[in-house]
Amino acid sequence: MSDSFPRQKARTRNFTLGAPRSVQVAADGSRVVFLRSAAGDDPRAALWVCDADDGRERLVAEPSELLGGSAAEDLSPQEKARRERMRETSEGIVGYATDADARLAAFALSGRLFVADLVRDGVEEMVVPTPVLDPRPDRAGAQVAFVHDRALHAVRLADGMVRRLAGEPEATVTWGLAEFVAAEEMDRDEGYWWAPDGSAVLAARVDESAVRRWWIADPAHPDAPPQEVRYPAAGSPNATVSVHVLRLDGADAVELHWDRARYPYLAGAHWDDIGPLLVVQSRDQRTLRILAADPGTGTTSLLAEQTDEAWVELVGGQPRRLADGRLVTVATVDDRAALCVAGAAVTGSDVEVRAVHDVTGDAVVFTASTDPTQVHVWRWSAAGGVEQLTTAVGVHTAVAGGGRCVVMGSSLEHDGARWDVGGHVLRSRAEVPVLTPAVRLHTVGERALRVGLVLPRGHEPGTRLPVLVDPYGGPGAQRVLATRGAWREPQWWADQGFAVLVVDGRGTPGRGRSWARAIHGDLAGPVLEDQVTALSEVGAREEDLDLSRVGIRGWSFGGFLAALAVLRRPDVFHAAVAGAPVTEWRLYDTHYTERYLGIDPEGADRDAYDGSSLWRDAASLRRPLLLIHGLADDNVVAAHTLLFSQRLTEAGRPHSVLPLTGVTHMTPQERVAENLLLLQVDFLHHALGTVGPPRPWVMAATPGE
Repeated sequence: MSDSFPRQKARTRNFTLGAPRSVQVAADGSRVVFLRSAAGDDPRAALWVCDADDGRERLVAEPSELLGGSAAEDLSPQEKARRERMRETSEGIVGYATDADARLAAFALSGRLFVADLVRDGVEEMVVPTPVLDPRPDRAGAQVAFVHDRALHAVRLADGMVRRLAGEPEATVTWGLAEFVAAEEMDRDEGYWWAPDGSAVLAARVDESAVRRWWIADPAHPDAPPQEVRYPAAGSPNATVSVHVLRLDGADAVELHWDRARYPYLAGAHWDDIGPLLVVQSRDQRTLRILAADPGTGTTSLLAEQTDEAWVELVGGQPRRLADGRLVTVATVDDRAALCVAGAAVTGSDVEVRAVHDVTGDAVVFTASTDPTQVHVWRWSAAGGVEQLTTAVGVHTAVAGGGRCVVMGSSLEHDGARWDVGGHVLRSRAEVPVLTPAVRLHTVGERALRVGLVLPRGHEPGTRLPVLVDPYGGPGAQRVLATRGAWREPQWWADQGFAVLVVDGRGTPGRGRSWARAIHGDLAGPVLEDQVTALSEVGAREEDLDLSRVGIRGWSFGGFLAALAVLRRPDVFHAAVAGAPVTEWRLYDTHYTERYLGIDPEGADRDAYDGSSLWRDAASLRRPLLLIHGLADDNVVAAHTLLFSQRLTEAGRPHSVLPLTGVTHMTPQERVAENLLLLQVDFLHHALGTVGPPRPWVMAATPGE
């Protein structure tokens, strides 16, 4: 293959195309359903079924055939926004939902509703109002609910009859969709939940009328109107969310009642054979309540409450109930996230639970870590206790059904993720990367920081290398993992002539409560200190690292950290590339920001916000800084970079800004994604004085200054 790594990475959407994804298992374990595109450079995902007993794979629905041979899709603004929240970069069938037995699947394609027979391999388009959002069948597969024009509908598959279950004319009110902060920060992308017998739907009503309106314009197309978004910035009003039981027989809707003034966040919901469950949270996120609801009267009762003086962490896949009604949760016990059954921890103090993946009968399948660089699949049952199902070094996850557990594993030993269906591995058509990374994993400093060091392939010992620190460094994401995919891009950067250092510091997942809460009230100090410590410690171990030439780059929180580094520690960091950085936390959303810095940015929590802002450090810049931002970003809006650039200019501090027209917080555009890497290499080499003549748009720097 003649592709360069940047081109291949961009063309394959970071090697995700052609790989199995969105795997589900039938309740009886007989079928495994998944999405996969035809090739490693084909973005159009199709729907597949694997017969679990013999491993035979069958193509069920191919998007271009369903669209009459056309590869083009017509996506509504609402669907584009949903995909942005879910970081979806594929095309075609990007999501689907099945009935309990996985006999049929519903999905939207170009806003049209399709239902696939997963047993006989047929696909039917349903005649319903379009565009359709988030279609999902009931457990029996008799009807499919969907959202259209902000209203929740259901279609009966036997005769095609469509019911409008709930909707309102106000443009600020939606039924059945997750609001911005739920989808972006709570990992809740659903807004409705079927009753087990299909007689009713539990639906969220979202009223955004109080949320501030922001306008995102495209300066490259001044003839186009700006896009209106309702963005709940820290300290400002959120959407108002209520939950209702909508009966399909036409009976009056029933609103579920809880103290929404004290617990305004709907963090999760579920409807099992016992009844509806709600997870609600206080605005300051220090109290979380799990409520049981009576769908007939709307009354709720408290099942469990969790409190924390900083914040209560949301852990995916829970709460759930065992068949006997006992509640399954994840809660902090002895500074670790523990799996709890009926309020009692069933995992040990060395186990950090990451997510719950299945609760069936009296058994729970979950993922957890004893080493933060690895994630394994575990099972707890009343009869067998806790057992670890995966042991190979790496990162694993699982889906389960009918007693069958389908495990996905990735490691440093092979490319890509492998889905094992009882000895049969789902076929991957993903491309093999043009490079194979080699990483040295270190544990350094008194805090036992997990660090990965990548050197150029063929590096000759004794050759001094400039250092590139390449962090995310913040809550919610890890970079230092025992999986090859985590190190492909760092290896490419290393091959450009850098020693690349990746550090997971305080605030990153997998290290327990105290580790995560170390950033409470201060998103700047601890995370920057850990990068500096790791750099110093590894530099003392590795003689070839030239600490007089250190660059740093990052995106999103990593972009914030990169800019922070050259502003506050120019003695350590000599150049930075900050992509889509949060520069002022008052401009970021409520649920994320207030969790760490507080709910009162202009009052009691002013010092926390001021101390974590880059704007107040603008005058201290004396190192080369490149700011990159997509002008269509509705997550970290471009105002972060533009207003920070204004303050740098007012302070007389030279810097560079690269605006990306039409680019959101993701960069799925192939040419943009490819050339962004090349432009950053060029900037850093010239800024550090390591290669080539200075460019006129790059602030000159003296190596080691």
